[in-house]
Amino acid sequence: MLDFTVLPQFIAVIMLFLLPPGQDMAYMVAVGFQGGRLAAVRAILGIGTGMSVYATGVSLGLGAVVESNPMILDAVRILGAAYLAWLAHQSIKHARSAVHGQTVEASGNWYLKGTVISITNPKIILFYLAVLPQFLGSASNSMAQMFMLGAVNVMSEVLLYGTLGLLAGSLHSKFTNSSKAPIVLNIIAGSVYLLLAIIIVVNLILSR
Repeated sequence: MLDFTVLPQFIAVIMLFLLPPGQDMAYMVAVGFQGGRLAAVRAILGIGTGMSVYATGVSLGLGAVVESNPMILDAVRILGAAYLAWLAHQSIKHARSAVHGQTVEASGNWYLKGTVISITNPKIILFYLAVLPQFLGSASNSMAQMFMLGAVNVMSEVLLYGTLGLLAGSLHSKFTNSSKAPIVLNIIAGSVYLLLAIIIVVNLILSR
């Protein structure tokens, strides 16, 4: 039996984590600017998939492996920073192509990119490890309760950040008739990706 009475407090905690600007939020806004509303929808579904992977792992007890091997999180951070730096490079490359009047290629599989961004964000698994066990309540099946809490968290982020991505995507559609739009939008996205990569690296250095 699940304990649903913990949900109001749990959702409040989720909002405290989600509302301050973070990696996923900044990424979704950048995707909306760069690719539009459809790209934002695909990206947030990818982020939700990545979060589901972590939620499932923690619910099945794999979190203990990560806790006993902190180098795993360091490796995840490094991979995430490298991937964001690559996305920044691709965005700036597209902007330079647009400057020279070349057709800007599609930015690829937004769903896959969102999944990778989510999986390489160690804050997600740290949240699950620290917070989910605090809301087991009177549930008779702790694993089922963890799955339920993880699902609520995934849906909350998908709805909140998906909405932000759609709003940013609406701005993208307003600039599509401008010849300078691909340049500006790709530069904005590339700058966001690069800044996120730098923040990850700096945090990794400071944590040592």
